[in-house]
Amino acid sequence: MAAKDTQLEKRWEQFHRWGPYGMLGIATLIATATQDIMAGPAERYAAAALVGAALALHLVHDRRPHRPAPTDGRRRRTPSRAGTVFYAVRWALAFALTWLNPFFALYAVTGYFDADELIPGRYRHRIGLFATSVTLAGSQSGGLPLKNASQAGVFVGMLVVNNVLWMVVGHLTHQEEERSRARADTIVELERTNTALQQALDENAALHAQLLVQAREAGVADERRRLAAEIHDTLAQGLTGIIAQLQVVVNTPDARLAREHTVRAMDLARHSLGEARRSVHNLAPAALDRDTLAEALKKTVAAWGERTAVRADFTVTGTAEPLHGEVSATLLRIAEEALANTARHADATRVGVTLSFMGDEVVLDIRDDGRGFDPLSLPERSSAGGFGLGGMRARAERIAGSLAVESERGHGTALSARVPLVRHDR
Repeated sequence: MAAKDTQLEKRWEQFHRWGPYGMLGIATLIATATQDIMAGPAERYAAAALVGAALALHLVHDRRPHRPAPTDGRRRRTPSRAGTVFYAVRWALAFALTWLNPFFALYAVTGYFDADELIPGRYRHRIGLFATSVTLAGSQSGGLPLKNASQAGVFVGMLVVNNVLWMVVGHLTHQEEERSRARADTIVELERTNTALQQALDENAALHAQLLVQAREAGVADERRRLAAEIHDTLAQGLTGIIAQLQVVVNTPDARLAREHTVRAMDLARHSLGEARRSVHNLAPAALDRDTLAEALKKTVAAWGERTAVRADFTVTGTAEPLHGEVSATLLRIAEEALANTARHADATRVGVTLSFMGDEVVLDIRDDGRGFDPLSLPERSSAGGFGLGGMRARAERIAGSLAVESERGHGTALSARVPLVRHDR
């Protein structure tokens, strides 16, 4: 409850506790000042006795324990049989006092304010209010008993007016209580929602921090895989080519041929060194510095065929378009790895490489007539991505592409990398 609501509740509690005493005291003072209205000493003694009885009744009733309300903690009287008896006795005393002197109706007014807290049941509560309005109507019509028909008519009219008034006031009060309860329920629900929202925000903050850590770890792992693949595609292949060239130099007595293969080995070493540096800095392959993907692939295939003495043909289909650097680098690395695998394992006599521009896709096909293999017998790609076929597949998937391999022992191998066609961002 708000501070203003609490203060209002305390004032109502004070009124319920001390109001009847005050109204009884005021009514007694006025009745004493107008004692000529009473018929004689017997009525005055009776009024004094009734005032004392009313005072004792309230003192006894106020000493009874009051149960706190279950929702707002107010110290209030709850409807009960004892409350009904108290209300009935108080009404009888107020009616008798008003019979003796109409000004005691001031004391009877208290019955309007606590009927709902004393009398259980909606209809019995209304009966109590009606009984109180009878006492007030008697006072307002000139006092009881009624002396003539005119006074009786006034009594009936005032009785109707009093009942209409308390019904209207009671209805408005009930609506206000309903709104107050609805506001209280809304406040409780908002507090519960705010608490849940704060918990959700705290959980989201913790989850965000966890995601940042995971993203950082994933980035580190991805960078390690990238570097490992780049080193494999550059240094490892370059060193393999250098070794092959130097073996020719060692095994040939021809000085001219030895010099030629030595120059090739030196060129491979320089090229591998440059590619290694570019890989560390996450740069595109050197072959793509000045050439398009198609031109770089044509040169790569020609150089590979010259080194391996294997017939290698390159073909472009469709309308060639400038591709995004990442797409070009990925397809070039896949081609280099595929050709390296062919040189090491296929024992092929002919290789065909085709780059196809197919609307929204780019397809790289590499075929050879080598010994082939059983794709099902290859070990599964490790979580680190692996190299060879696994590395090529990981490269294609990194840019939302795919890699398909068809091979059969003795019937060569066909590899197809399919990636989205993402144009060069100018």
